[in-house]
Amino acid sequence: MQPTQHRLSVVLPTFNERANIDSITHKLLPLQDIHQLEILFVDDDSADGTADAILALAQHHPCIRLIRRVGRYGLSSAIKEGILDATGDVVVVMDCDGQHEPSAVASTVDALLQLDLDLVVGSRFHPDARISGLSAKRERNSTWANAVASFSLPRYRQLSDYMSGFFALRTARCLPYVRLVDVNGFKFLYELLALSRGQLRVGEVPLQFQPRLSGESKLNLAVVWDLGISILHTLLLRSVPRRALSFALVGATGIATHLLLFSAGRHLMALSFERAQILAVVCAATTNFLINNVLTFRTQQLKGLNLLVGLIRFLMVTSLGMVANVGVSSAFYHRISHQPLLALLAGIAVDFVWKYAASSKFVWNTP
Repeated sequence: MQPTQHRLSVVLPTFNERANIDSITHKLLPLQDIHQLEILFVDDDSADGTADAILALAQHHPCIRLIRRVGRYGLSSAIKEGILDATGDVVVVMDCDGQHEPSAVASTVDALLQLDLDLVVGSRFHPDARISGLSAKRERNSTWANAVASFSLPRYRQLSDYMSGFFALRTARCLPYVRLVDVNGFKFLYELLALSRGQLRVGEVPLQFQPRLSGESKLNLAVVWDLGISILHTLLLRSVPRRALSFALVGATGIATHLLLFSAGRHLMALSFERAQILAVVCAATTNFLINNVLTFRTQQLKGLNLLVGLIRFLMVTSLGMVANVGVSSAFYHRISHQPLLALLAGIAVDFVWKYAASSKFVWNTP
């Protein structure tokens, strides 16, 4: 066998994928015949014994490595950590559920090297691709998401699948951008492309997208929300932090709750302006906390007793914002304008800045 020129690292994020480990590993091992191979699993502390299955294989195959993450979760975070820890000068990222065919790794790497590209995307929507692993609904949603993503990334409009979880990259060229990826996002590839601002030489190859071997899809409301935030973040030229943007959008739902409860307090319960405002502020703050816990801070999501403690803490640390909200809106209403809507919005604006800063630090323990 001729000496290989490139060292190839295949990064596979895993969470409860024990049933798929053996199959995908043995399909990847033949790559040792043409590359200096490293198979790097990044496991989010799976409860089904995924890590044990990987370690058992690693005893017989020295090319297999495991990063076992405890207290660190999320797909983008796992991909980023895997790429940063990979020893290869070429890295392929793929799912571990069997939907990405291991046989596509060699052809994708060949395209990367022979065409002298920095990044090659395995596309589900390339004219020559075949999709058998997406439901009709998910295929429609992915098509829509890709259309919006294309609009937000005009320098990469030659691509057809910005949401792909299968791609190959040269670490020397892409690592500076990988380091900057916000791991709170879900679609790592989209974030990488957005950060590079058209500076990468990018191509794509058709992907034969298969049904899952076993296990369940990780797609949920938080994933869809993250994608929407990523696209909006890019359209705003990344001028607002992702998390602040998410917090603000959740706050917008709080405004609707606030106005509804204020109106009910005034007209149905005959409360004074101040009492109706206090009722609305406290209830809107509670709903905002619960939604932010699931969406904005999902990687630090509070559960069980911690959820109740977090709510109490949230109400305590944001109490100053609530007081300012009530005080500013009341002063505005009595001294500037007797327009309730303008008074409410003035109070809400002052309240937002404090709530975001205080809750990030003291409730979800994030900077």
